[in-house]
Amino acid sequence: QVQLVESGGGLVQDGGSLRLSCAASGRISSTNVMGWYRQAPGKQRELVATITTDGSTNYADSVKGRFTISRVNAQNTMYLQMDSLKSEDTAVYYCRLQQPGPDYWGQGTQVTVSS
Repeated sequence: QVQLVESGGGLVQDGGSLRLSCAASGRISSTNVMGWYRQAPGKQRELVATITTDGSTNYADSVKGRFTISRVNAQNTMYLQMDSLKSEDTAVYYCRLQQPGPDYWGQGTQVTVSS
């Protein structure tokens, strides 16, 4: 079993920054992919960014150049540095872990960007 706990969400003004964290615990494979996803009201959940254990990253076009995903494998922790935030970034942000077996999701953290 794996537990994912997100933190760092909150209210920020347009153009501001936030840093999200996701701490994973439990039976974690040495090879995995962690990622951030978000879901705005009335919309489907969408990919924000992913990162592999060897550091390969992938970003949604909408966040390229503004968001940076990173991880510390020894601590099973992932981060999302969000800069130049826009109102359209407002959503619940979820952490996801993909490894052999089932996927795991965190409970989500709310990010609200006020214009």
